[in-house]
Amino acid sequence: MTITPHLFAAYLRCPTKCWLRHTGEAASGNAYAEWVSAQDEASRVEGISRLIAGFPGGSCVLAPPTESLKTATWRFAVDLVAQTANTETRIPVIERVPSEGRGKAAQFVPVRFVWRNKLHRDDKLLLTFDALALSETLGREIPVGKIVHGDQHATVKVKLSALVSEVRKLIEKAVALLASPSPPDLVLNRHCAECEFQARCRQKAVEKDDLSLLSSMSEQERKDLRGRGIFTVTQLSYTFRPRRRPKHLRDKREKYHHALKALAMREKKTYVVGIPEFKLERTPVYLDVEALPDTDFYYLIGVRVSAAEGVVHRSFWADEIGDMVTIWEGFLSLLVELDRPCLIHYGSFETIFLKQMRARFGGP
Repeated sequence: MTITPHLFAAYLRCPTKCWLRHTGEAASGNAYAEWVSAQDEASRVEGISRLIAGFPGGSCVLAPPTESLKTATWRFAVDLVAQTANTETRIPVIERVPSEGRGKAAQFVPVRFVWRNKLHRDDKLLLTFDALALSETLGREIPVGKIVHGDQHATVKVKLSALVSEVRKLIEKAVALLASPSPPDLVLNRHCAECEFQARCRQKAVEKDDLSLLSSMSEQERKDLRGRGIFTVTQLSYTFRPRRRPKHLRDKREKYHHALKALAMREKKTYVVGIPEFKLERTPVYLDVEALPDTDFYYLIGVRVSAAEGVVHRSFWADEIGDMVTIWEGFLSLLVELDRPCLIHYGSFETIFLKQMRARFGGP
C-alpha cells in the first residue's frame, strides 16, 4: 500500500476522507475545497519561480533521478520523486547546501509552499513526510526543512527530528486503514465544511442517524454512549428527562445536555433549559464581525441598533488592512452616540476582535 501526500493530508483531517480518495470515490463538490486546491497549486508554482529566479540555469534541475543525489552539484531540484516501501512523494523543491568542510556530505533541505499566512501543524507534518521519504532514499537523516508561506513569502525553518516518530506512526495507521476491506466508521467533524465529500458524508450520517450529527459531542462521549447501547440520535433523544434543580445550583449555569439537543433534532423544535431572563436595561447593540482569520484582517463590522425611528443597520467596510482603523473609529463613534450601549454577539469571535482592535488602535 503506497501513501502519497494527497492521501496523507486527507488522513490528517479525516480517515474517511483518506479512504474515499484512495478508492476513487467521486467528489460531491465543494466550492471552498476547490478554491483551496487552486490556492495550493498557485502557491507552489509561484514559490518555485521566486526561489530559483536568482540562480543561473545550471543551478536548478527538474526531476533529477534519486540515484544521482549523492554526487549532485546543483543548488535546487524541482519536483523530485522519492519512493519508499510504503510512501511516494513529489517534493516541490530540494535545496542542496554544499558541505562546509572536506569529508562532510552536502545537506539536502526539502521545501514546501503554503499559501496561508498562518501555519498549521499539518503543514509541518507534510514537510516531515517529504523529508522521511528523502531520508530513506539517501540513507541518512534530514534534520531540517523549510516552509515558505503567506503573502510576504516568509520562510520558516522546521526541525524535523521531533516529528519523524509521529509521522511514521501516522503512515502505519494510514497503511492499515487502506489495507482493510471495509471503510472506517463515518464520523462528521469540523473539517467537513471544507471537504469535497461533505454532501456525501452528511447524507450517510443522516441516513444512519449517527451520533456525530451532534457536533459538540466528543469521541469519548460517543464511545461511552455506545457502551450503554445508544447508537443513534433518536435513541439518545429518549433519554432526556427534565429535572428540578437543587437550590444550591440554581445560580450556576446549566450544563449542556446532548440528549436535549437530540430531542430538538428529532422533533424539529428549539428547547430552552430553565426560564430565560433577559434584562436589557441599556441600549442593545447587536454586533457581527467578519474577517479573514488567516491574516487577522477584519473587513466588516455589522451593527443592528433599535432607535426611535426603528431598527437601524450599519455596516463598516474595510477594503484593505490599512482601512481597519477607519472602520474601528466609525464603530466607536456610533457607540458614543448611544445611551449606555450593550454589545450582544454570538460566541468569542467578537470578543477577540474587540481585544485585538483595542490593542492595535486604542479605545474605551
